[in-house]
Amino acid sequence: MLDIREPEELAVCIIDGSVTISMQQVPNELEGLPRETPLIIVCHHGMRSAMVTEFLRRNGFDNAWNLAGGIDAWSRHIEPDMPRY
Repeated sequence: MLDIREPEELAVCIIDGSVTISMQQVPNELEGLPRETPLIIVCHHGMRSAMVTEFLRRNGFDNAWNLAGGIDAWSRHIEPDMPRY
């Protein structure tokens, strides 16, 4: 998981094991991102992560996938005890 939310959002909740890189920093961090394993992009509701997913795919990351509904959907369907904002 690649969580692209801002530090104040990350302070509320995070999916264990996620790598965190703010949306603005993703272009600077392409070399460090995996290309051979699935890369799930996460934001709050899925809109920013959809944009980053498309950016990554245009840059050769065929393994990039958007988490539809973002961490908000994750907290409702997968981890209901997770704080929401």
